Amino acid sequence: MAGLVEELTMIMDQETALYDRILGLNENKREAITARDSAGLEQITAQEEGYMFSLQELEKNRMRALSDMATVLGRDGEMISVNDVIEILSDNKEEQEALSKSRQNLIEKAKELRFWNDQNQELLKVALEMVDFDLTLLKGMRQAPETGNYNNKAYNTGDLLGSSGFDAKQ
Repeated sequence: MAGLVEELTMIMDQETALYDRILGLNENKREAITARDSAGLEQITAQEEGYMFSLQELEKNRMRALSDMATVLGRDGEMISVNDVIEILSDNKEEQEALSKSRQNLIEKAKELRFWNDQNQELLKVALEMVDFDLTLLKGMRQAPETGNYNNKAYNTGDLLGSSGFDAKQ
């Protein structure tokens, strides 16, 4: 059981280290978003996807380790959690403390990553709104307003002013 606990602690520490690497990319991501650097953002996203793939592999390993622990404890087929393992280790304070510390570090990093992902999502939303505003402004500059000319049946003729929108002659 001690080897399984050590393996679980190691896996959780590796997950925390990967979260740290992803968090390290956050500053570059924010700069890329604010600078409208889509190529840089694409490169950062590709790195994050690689890290996320590694995180998924580590999560599978963590679940396998927990399943192995359940088998050793006679709870075959039952899924146990890290909290259950921590409670079971009440008589071995060193392993219990190490596992608790790894669990807490992982939770903190995941919360921090979630916070920064929410912040970046808001930045992207604002950046998209600005792009939409710019496009609307450019589109509006190219369209001339209609005149107030009416035909003999009192319908608007739909005539447009000149390209500048102003009549320079008086």
